[in-house]
Amino acid sequence: MRRRSFIKASSLAVVGAGVRKRPPEESRILATYCPTPSLNAYSFNEALLNKGMSLEQLFQFAAETGFTAVDLTAYYIPGYPEVPSDAVLYEIKRKAFRKGISFSGTGVRNDFTFQDPEKLAREIEHVKEWIIAASKLGAPNIRVFDGKAEAGGPADPIRKQVVDAFRECALFASRYGVNVAFQNHHDFLVKTGDIIDIIKKVDSNWFGLMLDTGSVSGPDPYLEIEKLIPYAVSWQLKEEVRMGAQRVPVDFPRLMSLIHRGAYQGFLPLETLGEGDPKEKVQTLFRNVSKYM
Repeated sequence: MRRRSFIKASSLAVVGAGVRKRPPEESRILATYCPTPSLNAYSFNEALLNKGMSLEQLFQFAAETGFTAVDLTAYYIPGYPEVPSDAVLYEIKRKAFRKGISFSGTGVRNDFTFQDPEKLAREIEHVKEWIIAASKLGAPNIRVFDGKAEAGGPADPIRKQVVDAFRECALFASRYGVNVAFQNHHDFLVKTGDIIDIIKKVDSNWFGLMLDTGSVSGPDPYLEIEKLIPYAVSWQLKEEVRMGAQRVPVDFPRLMSLIHRGAYQGFLPLETLGEGDPKEKVQTLFRNVSKYM
């Protein structure tokens, strides 16, 4: 039995009593399209930044919980925002490997809405430097943002600037076998139609969406998520969704059904936020998602 299948089967056995019976057609869909849960390191943001948790401890926790991958945001790599030496990157990779953990991706802070050409050029160069680092870590994608400027209409010149920056990074990333994953972070681009339009305009096989379920806009976030799934190359699956002006707990049966029916087959990074013990919150989210894998 493949290791990933074994871990998935083991985790399902623990929660099996709560799993509903599915009709044959739905079971066939689930068997065909099976994403793989990953732990987003941002769930332990405070512990990792304040030295309460080492990366090796993060990998150990992930393995014990049942994850086979970690989405290692670059903020937690020593020296960020500078790229560390190869020795540092390879030591992180070795420690993860020894725990049975691969990297589903990494991510940086960037802003492609700066109107100062020099600032924009530095932001693009920053992403390129970490694309190379991602390839050395064996991370298949790098998460990027659009920016903090306030978006205008379709003819907004900053919108074209963002598209051009994304496209330049995607072309560069293609030379290193790394996907560029744009996270819909409720910043410059908010509406589903605008997000899809940007992805289509970038028009690269090496560019796609990191679908942030907690930042989808609209009265029914699940309808918007369904529209975005075809463009997803990775996720940030969170405990809550925006329902109008409120945040409400995720409807896991509905969300997971959309993910399966949308034929998504890649990594499914899980991220918890807010108050509470991050270990307990991550384990709860992992169990809730695993029920419907």
